[in-house]
Amino acid sequence: MSTLTTRWTPSSWQDLPAKQLPTYPDPDHLKRVLNRISGLPPLVFAGEARDLTEQLARVSRGEAFLLQGGDCAETFDAGGADITRDKLKVLLQMAIVLTYGASMPIVKVGRIAGQMAKPRSEPTETVDGVEMASYKGDAVNGLAATPENRVPDPDRLERMYHHSASTLNLLRAFTRGGFADLRRVHAWNQEFVAESPEGKRYDQMAEEIERALAFLEAIGIRTDADPTFNTVDFFTSHEALLLDYEQAMTRQDSLTGDWYDCSAHMLWIGERTRQLDHAHVHFLSGVHNPIGCKVGPTMTPSELLQLCEVLNPGNIPGRLTLISRMGVDRVADVLPPLLEATRDAERNVVWITDPCHGNTITSESGYKTRRVEDVFGEISGFFAASKAAGTVPGGVHMELTGENVTECLGGDQRIADLDLPQRYETACDPRLNNEQSLELAFQVAEMLRG
Repeated sequence: MSTLTTRWTPSSWQDLPAKQLPTYPDPDHLKRVLNRISGLPPLVFAGEARDLTEQLARVSRGEAFLLQGGDCAETFDAGGADITRDKLKVLLQMAIVLTYGASMPIVKVGRIAGQMAKPRSEPTETVDGVEMASYKGDAVNGLAATPENRVPDPDRLERMYHHSASTLNLLRAFTRGGFADLRRVHAWNQEFVAESPEGKRYDQMAEEIERALAFLEAIGIRTDADPTFNTVDFFTSHEALLLDYEQAMTRQDSLTGDWYDCSAHMLWIGERTRQLDHAHVHFLSGVHNPIGCKVGPTMTPSELLQLCEVLNPGNIPGRLTLISRMGVDRVADVLPPLLEATRDAERNVVWITDPCHGNTITSESGYKTRRVEDVFGEISGFFAASKAAGTVPGGVHMELTGENVTECLGGDQRIADLDLPQRYETACDPRLNNEQSLELAFQVAEMLRG
């Protein structure tokens, strides 16, 4: 049965082949957990998802820029107010750099409040001579390398829901309760960044913003009373990998009658699960959230246009975001034909770049890492290809953290191979730290301005 012919319902994906889904030892246990989740309140609302679609429509026309970023894989232990605040803080810092540097509105979307499942290249791994299931994210199994801990546990799905709910509560409090006030732009600079070249450059920009706000106050504009200056729109996203959970979180909107996946504002399909006739593409074709699809170097123009037709048959602006992840050595050759295909077919899509996933390497000391120079190189290649094709370079999709980790090589910090063990804390893929993220934001702002 093909996703092109199957009539869509929230459960119709179950009739199609699906990759990367865990096998639970007790199906009845899974069913009980999913029944409980389906009765819980939505995490986000249909109207919020529609607002994001409208903002992404502006991105598709070149009137705004999308900044999407956060952890590779959230964990249950790495939660709480401080970590959530710092993730938000680095995205706010990057957004203000991009807004001020490029004079363009920034649509802010976090990989947060649900990014807890990861596809893996192999279903099993061997640790100290013992074979066990691969770690697939805290929503599925545990990171600790024991066979018992790696057994998929349905209770983790319910725990993910509650973790996401508490994270969303914090995000809403921070973005609406004064933390995101532009008059606090200096306070967003963390101590270890403030001492860096990027941090000092950021502080200079913050002083200029504060002078501009003081001028507005002087001529009678009350910035403290205008939500434009003291709140921000912040949206959540994650990879829609665990379809049982996504189905349980899918609700019918009382205003429109349309179905929305209320686990996040935006969902995306990964490079390993974007098969046209498989379950993940079919499921996201039926929800009305804005959705994304990773586009890797094996994608052909024909396949891409078929995906656009399945995922956005109405060609609605802002509905579909294509996330290029080619690798710095391939972006110049592989991306242009794909950009040209959507341009010539007049597909309304948002093209953004994920410069992280195609540039993962193993260091000499055995750590999975990325070079900041490669990340920036792929961003540069994306902008160059977009300019040549006459398409809009709509945004960036980054794996980053607000903490001072040492997981990616290079940048102005000049993190070397021997530095990686100092604070290598990721549960899966290496993340840019705050300083590296801010460094890239300034570079992207210059490209947008140019």
